[in-house]
Amino acid sequence: MREIYRNPMLYYVLAPILVAAWPLLVRFMYLPAAERSSRQEQALCLEGQACILEVLKFDPERLTFTGSPEVSGEFQYAKAIDRVANLCAIPSSSYNYSAGSIITANNKKSQQARVSLTNVGIVQAATFVSTIQSMWVNLKCDKVKLTKKEGMPDQWDTEMTFWYTF
Repeated sequence: MREIYRNPMLYYVLAPILVAAWPLLVRFMYLPAAERSSRQEQALCLEGQACILEVLKFDPERLTFTGSPEVSGEFQYAKAIDRVANLCAIPSSSYNYSAGSIITANNKKSQQARVSLTNVGIVQAATFVSTIQSMWVNLKCDKVKLTKKEGMPDQWDTEMTFWYTF
Protein backbone atom coordinates (compact mmCIF):
# COMPACT_ATOMS: atom_id res chain seq x y z
CA MET A 1 0.00 0.00 0.00
CA ARG A 2 2.86 2.34 0.70
CA GLU A 3 4.25 1.88 -2.75
CA ILE A 4 1.27 3.64 -4.26
CA TYR A 5 2.33 6.87 -2.56
CA ARG A 6 5.81 6.56 -4.01
CA ASN A 7 4.55 6.11 -7.54
CA PRO A 8 5.01 9.42 -9.40
CA MET A 9 2.29 8.47 -11.88
CA LEU A 10 -0.30 8.98 -9.12
CA TYR A 11 0.79 12.58 -8.71
CA TYR A 12 0.97 13.20 -12.43
CA VAL A 13 -2.64 12.05 -12.88
CA LEU A 14 -4.26 12.99 -9.56
CA ALA A 15 -2.94 16.56 -9.30
CA PRO A 16 -4.31 17.70 -12.71
CA ILE A 17 -7.65 16.04 -11.98
CA LEU A 18 -7.94 17.93 -8.68
CA VAL A 19 -6.86 21.20 -10.31
CA ALA A 20 -9.48 20.71 -13.05
CA ALA A 21 -12.21 19.75 -10.55
CA TRP A 22 -11.89 22.95 -8.53
CA PRO A 23 -13.26 25.36 -11.21
CA LEU A 24 -16.03 22.88 -11.96
CA LEU A 25 -17.03 22.80 -8.30
CA VAL A 26 -16.98 26.58 -8.14
CA ARG A 27 -19.01 26.98 -11.33
CA PHE A 28 -21.65 24.32 -10.70
CA MET A 29 -21.95 24.22 -6.90
CA TYR A 30 -20.65 27.28 -5.08
CA LEU A 31 -21.69 29.99 -7.55
CA PRO A 32 -25.37 28.91 -7.78
CA ALA A 33 -25.53 28.60 -3.99
CA ALA A 34 -24.14 32.13 -3.61
CA GLU A 35 -26.67 33.46 -6.14
CA ARG A 36 -29.57 31.78 -4.28
CA SER A 37 -28.34 33.20 -1.00
CA SER A 38 -28.01 36.65 -2.55
CA ARG A 39 -31.59 36.51 -3.89
CA GLN A 40 -32.89 35.41 -0.48
CA GLU A 41 -31.06 38.25 1.28
CA GLN A 42 -32.37 40.74 -1.28
CA ALA A 43 -35.93 39.47 -0.73
CA LEU A 44 -35.47 39.87 3.04
CA CYS A 45 -34.24 43.44 2.51
CA LEU A 46 -37.29 44.28 0.42
CA GLU A 47 -39.55 42.70 3.04
CA GLY A 48 -37.83 44.71 5.78
CA GLN A 49 -38.22 47.94 3.81
CA ALA A 50 -41.93 47.21 3.38
CA CYS A 51 -42.27 46.67 7.14
CA ILE A 52 -40.42 49.91 7.88
CA LEU A 53 -42.67 51.83 5.50
CA GLU A 54 -45.74 50.26 7.11
CA VAL A 55 -44.55 51.23 10.59
CA LEU A 56 -43.89 54.78 9.42
CA LYS A 57 -47.30 54.86 7.76
CA PHE A 58 -49.09 53.97 10.99
CA ASP A 59 -46.72 55.81 13.36
CA PRO A 60 -45.17 58.82 11.57
CA GLU A 61 -44.22 60.39 14.93
CA ARG A 62 -41.19 58.08 15.09
CA LEU A 63 -39.43 60.32 12.60
CA THR A 64 -39.80 63.30 14.92
CA PHE A 65 -37.85 61.48 17.64
CA THR A 66 -34.60 61.55 15.65
CA GLY A 67 -34.49 65.26 14.89
CA SER A 68 -35.78 66.51 18.20
CA PRO A 69 -33.34 68.70 20.14
CA GLU A 70 -34.51 67.08 23.37
CA VAL A 71 -33.39 63.69 22.09
CA SER A 72 -30.05 64.77 20.69
CA GLY A 73 -29.07 66.93 23.66
CA GLU A 74 -27.97 65.87 27.11
CA PHE A 75 -30.23 63.14 28.45
CA GLN A 76 -32.37 63.93 31.49
CA TYR A 77 -34.72 61.43 33.05
CA ALA A 78 -37.20 64.13 34.05
CA LYS A 79 -37.73 65.34 30.49
CA ALA A 80 -37.69 61.86 29.00
CA ILE A 81 -40.21 60.36 31.40
CA ASP A 82 -42.54 63.37 31.25
CA ARG A 83 -42.51 63.39 27.46
CA VAL A 84 -43.12 59.66 27.06
CA ALA A 85 -45.80 59.62 29.75
CA ASN A 86 -47.63 62.37 27.87
CA LEU A 87 -47.31 60.44 24.61
CA CYS A 88 -48.73 57.32 26.29
CA ALA A 89 -51.62 59.24 27.91
CA ILE A 90 -50.39 58.54 31.43
CA PRO A 91 -51.40 61.36 33.78
CA SER A 92 -48.70 62.93 35.93
CA SER A 93 -50.44 61.67 39.06
CA SER A 94 -49.92 58.07 37.86
CA TYR A 95 -46.14 58.05 37.62
CA ASN A 96 -43.22 58.68 39.92
CA TYR A 97 -39.50 58.44 39.29
CA SER A 98 -36.23 58.81 41.10
CA ALA A 99 -32.90 59.13 39.34
CA GLY A 100 -29.63 58.10 40.89
CA SER A 101 -26.33 59.88 40.65
CA ILE A 102 -24.13 59.71 37.56
CA ILE A 103 -21.48 57.00 37.83
CA THR A 104 -18.25 57.18 35.81
CA ALA A 105 -16.41 53.95 35.01
CA ASN A 106 -14.02 53.21 32.12
CA ASN A 107 -14.57 56.70 30.67
CA LYS A 108 -18.32 56.00 30.39
CA LYS A 109 -20.99 57.68 32.41
CA SER A 110 -24.15 55.89 33.43
CA GLN A 111 -27.17 56.76 35.48
CA GLN A 112 -29.90 54.60 36.95
CA ALA A 113 -33.52 55.52 37.54
CA ARG A 114 -36.55 53.82 39.01
CA VAL A 115 -39.92 54.57 37.45
CA SER A 116 -43.22 53.64 39.07
CA LEU A 117 -46.47 53.70 37.13
CA THR A 118 -49.66 53.29 39.15
CA ASN A 119 -53.16 52.47 37.95
CA VAL A 120 -52.18 52.02 34.31
CA GLY A 121 -53.27 49.49 31.73
CA ILE A 122 -50.91 46.80 30.53
CA VAL A 123 -50.90 48.35 27.05
CA GLN A 124 -49.94 51.74 28.49
CA ALA A 125 -47.06 50.20 30.45
CA ALA A 126 -45.78 48.26 27.45
CA THR A 127 -46.11 51.31 25.20
CA PHE A 128 -44.21 53.39 27.76
CA VAL A 129 -41.25 50.99 27.82
CA SER A 130 -41.24 50.55 24.05
CA THR A 131 -41.47 54.27 23.31
CA ILE A 132 -38.85 55.42 25.78
CA GLN A 133 -36.37 52.84 24.52
CA SER A 134 -37.01 53.68 20.88
CA MET A 135 -36.48 57.38 21.53
CA TRP A 136 -33.20 56.99 23.44
CA VAL A 137 -31.02 54.20 22.12
CA ASN A 138 -28.62 54.15 25.07
CA LEU A 139 -31.46 53.69 27.55
CA LYS A 140 -31.93 50.10 28.67
CA CYS A 141 -34.72 48.72 30.82
CA ASP A 142 -33.08 46.46 33.36
CA LYS A 143 -36.10 45.24 35.32
CA VAL A 144 -39.89 45.40 35.05
CA LYS A 145 -42.22 44.32 37.84
CA LEU A 146 -45.97 44.23 37.21
CA THR A 147 -48.47 43.97 40.05
CA LYS A 148 -52.14 43.51 39.17
CA LYS A 149 -54.72 45.44 41.18
CA GLU A 150 -57.17 43.11 42.85
CA GLY A 151 -60.71 43.28 41.52
CA MET A 152 -59.79 45.54 38.58
CA PRO A 153 -59.81 44.14 35.04
CA ASP A 154 -56.83 46.09 33.61
CA GLN A 155 -55.23 48.10 36.39
CA TRP A 156 -51.57 47.52 37.10
CA ASP A 157 -48.79 48.98 39.20
CA THR A 158 -45.47 48.85 37.39
CA GLU A 159 -41.96 49.31 38.72
CA MET A 160 -39.13 49.66 36.20
CA THR A 161 -35.41 50.15 36.47
CA PHE A 162 -33.59 51.97 33.67
CA TRP A 163 -29.90 52.47 32.91
CA TYR A 164 -28.69 55.22 30.61
CA THR A 165 -25.12 55.19 29.31
CA PHE A 166 -23.56 58.45 28.11
